Amino acid sequence: MHPSNIVLLEFHPEQDNLTHDKELRDGLSVALRMGKTLWLANDESVSLERLTLADSDSSGKSSFTRDHKQYALHDFLDLPLPPHGESKDDINEADIEGLACDDKYLWLVGSHSLRRKQPKPGDGAKKAHKRLCSVGADGNRYLLARIPMMDEGDAKTLAKEVEHKGKRRSAAVLRGDEHGNELTALLKQDEHFGPFLAIPGKDNGFDIEGIAVAGKHLLLGLRGPVLRGWAAIVEVCPVDDDQPGRLRLGPVDGEGQPYRKHFVDLHGLGIRDLCVQGKDLLILAGPTMDLDGPVYVYRWPGGAAPDKEGVVPHDELERMLALPYGEGVDHPEGMTLFPGQDGDEGLMVVYDSASASRQIGDSIIVADVFPLPRPARRRK
Repeated sequence: MHPSNIVLLEFHPEQDNLTHDKELRDGLSVALRMGKTLWLANDESVSLERLTLADSDSSGKSSFTRDHKQYALHDFLDLPLPPHGESKDDINEADIEGLACDDKYLWLVGSHSLRRKQPKPGDGAKKAHKRLCSVGADGNRYLLARIPMMDEGDAKTLAKEVEHKGKRRSAAVLRGDEHGNELTALLKQDEHFGPFLAIPGKDNGFDIEGIAVAGKHLLLGLRGPVLRGWAAIVEVCPVDDDQPGRLRLGPVDGEGQPYRKHFVDLHGLGIRDLCVQGKDLLILAGPTMDLDGPVYVYRWPGGAAPDKEGVVPHDELERMLALPYGEGVDHPEGMTLFPGQDGDEGLMVVYDSASASRQIGDSIIVADVFPLPRPARRRK
C-alpha cells in the first residue's frame, strides 16, 4: 500500500550526542503522537526526542515538525548504567522499543534483549567466528518506566516530579539492575519464555518491541520468541514500590498473578509495535529474525481491554495494511495514530535503516501516513 500523506521530521544534528553510530533520524524505533506533540526514540540512544507538529502545506499532503527537544533519560530515571561507557562514543543504550501514554504518564520500554555481535567486512574466518559466539547484555535495555507529563503551551513536556491538586506524580522504573529486572526474573521460570531469555533477540530470543496501555495494565508486545508461528503479548500491572523512584509488579487478576500471557497467530511474524485504537489493539507485525519483511498491520478487536489470558487465532484478526519495506533499508519499526484534516483516521509509520530517498539535507527524515480502514463489523 502507498502512503496517502507524509510527515517531515526535522531534528537538530547538534543534539545527536546520545546515540551510537546512527544519526537520530536513521534509527527511529518508535513514535507516539499526542495532539501537537510527537514523541520519538532512536534504538541506539538513551534519550527521548520531542517534535511539535506545525501546519500542513497548502495541498494538505505534507505535515511538518519543528522545535526538536531532547530529553536525556538519566535526568528522570535511575538507570543501571551511566549514559556513556569508557568513551563519549560508547553509549550504554536503552534500546527503547515502545512508547505509550495514559492521562498522567509517558510509559516506555526497552527491548530487554541480549545482543550477538556481527562479523565485520574484512574479518577472517577466525575473527568472524569469535564475533558470532560473543553474546552480551546492555544493562539499560532492562527498562520499563514511566515519566510524568505536563502541558507546555500547546505541547507536552516531561518532568521528574509533578504535583497537581495535592497529588504527587513521579518518574519511576521497574526495580532491577544491569543484569535484569523483576519481569525477567519472573519470566526465567516461565514455561514458554524461560528458555529464550538466554538467546539474543535477533535469534528469536526474548525481545520486547511494543507497549500499550490497557486500563491500569500494560501490554508488552514480543518480537520474539515466536512459538510455532504464534507471537506473544505479556500483560503486567506496575505499581509504586516502597523505594522512591521504583516500580514493582502488582497482581493482574484476583488470584495474585504478576503477569498474564496472550498468544496471537501472526503466521510466523513477531510484534514490532502496538497501538491502541478505542478498545482494539493494532499490531505491527514483522520478522523476528534479521529479515526485511513481510510487514503487516493487524487489528485485534477488543485487544486493548483483555479480561483474561487470550489465545487469538489468525481468523479473529483483521489485516488492515500491508506496509512497504526495502531491501536492507526502510524497515517499519514504529506506528502511531495520525488523524487527517478531514477527520479520517490515519497511521503514521517510522522506519529503521532509513534509505537515502527518505533523507532531506542533514536533519530531515520522511515518515509515511497510511489511511486506516474502518473496523470490520463485529461478529455477533
